[in-house]
Amino acid sequence: MKSEIREGMKIDWDAPIEMDDGVVLRCDVFRPIADGKYPVILSYGPYAKGLSMQEGYKSQWTRIVKAAPDVLEGSSNVHQNWELFDPEKWVPLDYVLVRVDSRGAGRSPGHLEVWSPREAKDIALSVDWAGVQPWSNGKVALHGISYYSTNQWHAAPHRPKHLAALCIWEGYSDYYRELCRHGGILSDFFSSWYPRQVTAVQHGVGERGAKSVVTGEPVAGPLTLSDDELKKNRADCDGDALRHRLIDDYYKARLPKFEDMEAPIFSAANWGGMGLHPRGNFEGFLRAGSKNKWLEVHGDTHFTLFYAKYGQDLQKKFLDHFLKGIDNGWDKQPKVLLNIRHPGEKFVLRAENEWPIARTQWTKLYLHSDRELDLAPPEDAATVTYETSSDGVTFSTEPMAEDMEITGPVAAKLFVSSDTTDADLFLVLRVFDPQGKEVVFIGSNDPRTPVGLGWLRASHRKLDPNESKPYRPWHTHDELWPLTPGEPAELDVEIWPTSIVVPKGYRLALSVRGKDYEYDGTDAALPYAPYTMKGVGPFTHTNPLDRPPEIFGGKNTLHFGDKFAPYVLLPIIPKQA
Repeated sequence: MKSEIREGMKIDWDAPIEMDDGVVLRCDVFRPIADGKYPVILSYGPYAKGLSMQEGYKSQWTRIVKAAPDVLEGSSNVHQNWELFDPEKWVPLDYVLVRVDSRGAGRSPGHLEVWSPREAKDIALSVDWAGVQPWSNGKVALHGISYYSTNQWHAAPHRPKHLAALCIWEGYSDYYRELCRHGGILSDFFSSWYPRQVTAVQHGVGERGAKSVVTGEPVAGPLTLSDDELKKNRADCDGDALRHRLIDDYYKARLPKFEDMEAPIFSAANWGGMGLHPRGNFEGFLRAGSKNKWLEVHGDTHFTLFYAKYGQDLQKKFLDHFLKGIDNGWDKQPKVLLNIRHPGEKFVLRAENEWPIARTQWTKLYLHSDRELDLAPPEDAATVTYETSSDGVTFSTEPMAEDMEITGPVAAKLFVSSDTTDADLFLVLRVFDPQGKEVVFIGSNDPRTPVGLGWLRASHRKLDPNESKPYRPWHTHDELWPLTPGEPAELDVEIWPTSIVVPKGYRLALSVRGKDYEYDGTDAALPYAPYTMKGVGPFTHTNPLDRPPEIFGGKNTLHFGDKFAPYVLLPIIPKQA
């Protein structure tokens, strides 16, 4: 361990944290110069604590600075690290920041296996290590975006003694339904993210990788190992997602025990996080056993508001209350704080008491074979067939007679047959302006996201009657129910929670497709972007090993009328007097 004073802080580089199995993890500790006991904000993840955001995440840094220039104020920014607090802004507030490189990543040795049970235990042990250090007041919070949030759902049920708060900003919570398989369909995200952001900084990449702009040390450890050695030291996580098609013991070990959580929670979701992040923050908020929990929902990118004054102020108020014991009014904070979304990236902040909103008017809009979407169910029997390689079928309302707010979870019921034994359904909730142009939004991982997305593999249509709700069907994913070619099956499809005020004169639409949504087929082509952005960012579903064309490349048929009344169930929020 090396210590120094710089940028107005005491910094301990590579401080050791010994785990119960003898593996020594490495962390950087940023603390006030004055001796004392301070509350601790800890993060644990695989992105290499020494990798500067400006170097490792150029696209995101460029977008943050443009969208929230206040991030540049009051800091040299040399310690900016992807998806974490800037210590130059938090240490002067009398906090200690601890950044732990996860087992097998960055400068921490060991076997790398993301979001594993072993990792959850490591985090709990790290929390209790931080809670007894001479500079600690015994209260530790976990924080960060995405990875650093997701693993909080896994670590908190261990109930480490010194865990005092959880700040979970855009962190998925269901390893199967949100990360690996949407509706049972394999997401491409894991196979692109894992080598790009994790194995690229695996412990042992050493001199072949980046160096810290502050210390000059390799961010991925002092050792430089061969490719074969690196491969032996890590799990084949993306390969496991492909091989494990149903929820088995592998996935069960990676699903949080929400009911065992007891630390206070601030859960922040993103309406535009379709493909990974919004669902987990809603489900985690609802399921967590913690008595003290709050939900906030916003828009914009995956990272902007976390670093902007809006997010920093909320997080500071929450952490000050639970880590410092400050009576700052957080106990009167609305349990649910929603940024209600309007076209044109307009958001209106509104407090609510619960989720879903109690005054919701659950409304069915029925799908008709003439592509209409309205309140009356179809009467005459009809079918519509589409090629799965096409843009599918879009059902639309008439122009709205008045503004209509949709805020909450959405579900659809369809009756579908296929010319094979299975079918993948991609549902898109959309809004079109009076000129017929689609209204899209800056999403967490793509600048042109639709209002809502849902997915379901027809053979995964089995529901859990105890967990399912009319507005949020819950699929067991524990056995396959193949289709009989040509015979319709009833499918209940979850569309992840959303918010949109559809203005007067605009149309609401639902597209049913056999492939991923694309805005117009073009790539948004943002500077330094690490993947194409056509409307769903990296959350595509194209792996032919999971979606063989002989099964999923044919035709699907939608059935209407007679005993078939397909609909989309909308959470319409009445105007308040």
